[in-house]
Amino acid sequence: MDLVFGWRSATLLTAAAVLVPLAFALLVTLRNRLANRTLALLILVLIGVFTPWLIGFAGFYDRWRWLTFLPVAVPLLVPAVLRFYVTALTTGALPPRWRWMLLPGLVEFAFQAVSFCLPLAAKDRWATAALPIAGPLFAFALVASFGWHVTASLRLLRRYRLSLNNAISDEGRFAARWLATALVTFAFLWSVWGVVLLWDWLWPLGYTGLMWLYLLIAAVALFLAIEGWRHATDPFPTLAMLEAAGQPTKAARDWSTQARLWADQIAEAGWVRDPDLDITGLARRLGTNSGYLSRALNEGLGVNFSTFVNDLRCRFVVEAMESGSSQDVLALALDAGFASKASFNRAFRAATGTTPSAYRARVSKAEKVRPSSVTRRHTDRPPPTSGA
Repeated sequence: MDLVFGWRSATLLTAAAVLVPLAFALLVTLRNRLANRTLALLILVLIGVFTPWLIGFAGFYDRWRWLTFLPVAVPLLVPAVLRFYVTALTTGALPPRWRWMLLPGLVEFAFQAVSFCLPLAAKDRWATAALPIAGPLFAFALVASFGWHVTASLRLLRRYRLSLNNAISDEGRFAARWLATALVTFAFLWSVWGVVLLWDWLWPLGYTGLMWLYLLIAAVALFLAIEGWRHATDPFPTLAMLEAAGQPTKAARDWSTQARLWADQIAEAGWVRDPDLDITGLARRLGTNSGYLSRALNEGLGVNFSTFVNDLRCRFVVEAMESGSSQDVLALALDAGFASKASFNRAFRAATGTTPSAYRARVSKAEKVRPSSVTRRHTDRPPPTSGA
């Protein structure tokens, strides 16, 4: 029988042709090495998942029947390796007991590998007897595994993002938003995958009926690989570093007064204009430690580090607008210390309740508006009574 590469095989082959070089590039990237190698492994596992459909629609199984049980598709490895990537990127290490997390995938691989090595006649009999039982078991295990690992990854990411806000001024420059998008994408894939597997078990969809699921898997793999490569060399701070930097101290102090004094000093010095500013660096400039600064902001002003810094940056932008600056709004934002337009827009709306363009339009019409909340937040207070 001749091989035929129709649109199904061609589409999956094109996806694989893009994914393999990206996986290799991640393998040789030196920065964030553990996380990038884990992502490369995840990409290769996803390629393996849709490979049987790639070669099946081309006629490989019809021409070479001994390819039955070819041990390349191991879906049960996907949830665990996804969690490894999230954990490695946020903590710099694999999760505890990570070897045990691989066990379901290794069992699935062993089942395929042993079955693949059987003589052809025995393999045919074994496929008829075992697949109706093993297929649903592996499917239910996949759904449960996805639920467990995605939930654990989301919990870790939430902790990471909270720590970023307490120690870094622009969490958008790091893993948080990218990882959140990736996990939401996989949660969607998990729900679709689970429903399809359950449906196929109760009312078989057939080989062509499942094709769109594997196209979706290939699309998710491409998204993960491209976005992962874009963020491969970003300087992600580890969770331990962030939590240590943002850990409050237990010393008794008038944190409200201290916070106001430091806010005045920071605003006057313009330190927040540094886009790489973090809580450790700012504490060093103030002549204190990150624990004292964190507590002053949290208890004294009721804000985290990210909100405090970005409010001051927005204040600089507002003052520039109200003083009649002709600079573009984005130029003002970059000069104030924002690293991107997206992070500036989010912070400005949170601080003032409106968009930068709308605020500038109000100023340009010479309307007499009240000072924005971002201007009031650190200025409408009694004068300091003691030194820092």
